[in-house]
Amino acid sequence: MKDDIRHNLDNARRLEEIYQSDKSGFKSSFNEIFEEIQDQPLAQFWNERLNYVAPGISWGGKMDLPVIFVASLIAGFIAKLPVFTNIEESFYYSRNIGFVVLPILIGYFAWKQQFEQKKLLILSATVLFSIIFINLIPENSQSQTLILSCIHLPLFLWAVMGYSFVGNKYNDTNARLDYLRYMGDLVVMTTIILIAGIILTLLTLGLFNLINVDITTFYVEYVVVFGVAAAPIIGTYLVRTNPQLVNKVSPIIAKVFSPLVLVTLVIYLLAMIGSGKNLYMDRDFLFIFNMLLIGVMAIILFSVAETGKNDRSTASILILFALSAVTVIVNTIALSAILYRISEWGITANRLAVLGGNILILCNLIFVSLNLLKGIKNKELLGKVEDSIAFFLPVYSIWTVIVTFLFPILFQFK
Repeated sequence: MKDDIRHNLDNARRLEEIYQSDKSGFKSSFNEIFEEIQDQPLAQFWNERLNYVAPGISWGGKMDLPVIFVASLIAGFIAKLPVFTNIEESFYYSRNIGFVVLPILIGYFAWKQQFEQKKLLILSATVLFSIIFINLIPENSQSQTLILSCIHLPLFLWAVMGYSFVGNKYNDTNARLDYLRYMGDLVVMTTIILIAGIILTLLTLGLFNLINVDITTFYVEYVVVFGVAAAPIIGTYLVRTNPQLVNKVSPIIAKVFSPLVLVTLVIYLLAMIGSGKNLYMDRDFLFIFNMLLIGVMAIILFSVAETGKNDRSTASILILFALSAVTVIVNTIALSAILYRISEWGITANRLAVLGGNILILCNLIFVSLNLLKGIKNKELLGKVEDSIAFFLPVYSIWTVIVTFLFPILFQFK
């Protein structure tokens, strides 16, 4: 291999082929002969590539840690607000669960982006209006619009957080996709933090039980609650200051789960046909079907976003195209079931909300599928896939505004 390296110092493509065939052997051989070839520009490049040492963990600026600590405490206090007040827990958590973390992250990104006062006032007014609106909706356990608002409000806040994240680049496709990648990395990092927290909790409770001191109630109600509330905030801090910690994990997850989800979805469709289940009449089954659809759509979006940047192999593009095509079929079946139920029993807030969401997802999927099909023939066109993903993010945001704030008024809070 040493001779192959020496003889191809003017052939970048051949060196890459040698490297890909045996990465560890290439690195070892290259380092042994580097002194004799170090005058070659290509050799200098490969030396930096093979022996680059990533910087250690960064803790950000001097104000980052104090801000994260205070933000985590605030999130914990918001989560425990019913304990410190006379607010009923079921009322509080059903309507305000999204305000535990998301407004804090909105403020964090606005601080990092150094938003001007006008934008800060707009963000603050938006969050404040959301708090007032959701808590003034009349209490009615039979109200469809109340449930829809409670479900869609966190999605609306997530969209506001996206605006805070991208700053002045809200029309930038790459900035929107970076937000999606950040969310994928955040899920990974938060999961790791929560797993570590579970282990710490078990060890702590076990140690105190050995000395016959029962701290279970206090620990769970305060330490665990504060810890869970702080996890996404700490995860955001780690992801943004040290992107190298998880940015290689998310593409692997996307690459592994795409074919698995494709196989699972195909088997599920076949099983559904064989079971004789009536999708058009069974409301609960339709609901689960739509949850499956949303989950698969999320995987496709994340996979395509990562594939567009890191993995342009034809096989991976074919898998994603097949997954998107099967999901289009699933979406079409679900959409026809919703239209059937509307034609039979009329329009309700629930049916209209599901109908609108499915139409948006179907349109998005069709654009993604067509662009993936073009990408199979010409990989340079994969950028169009990313464009179609980024384009629909504001559209979904507008829909969450409609369902959260207009549906209760249009349907008279029923």
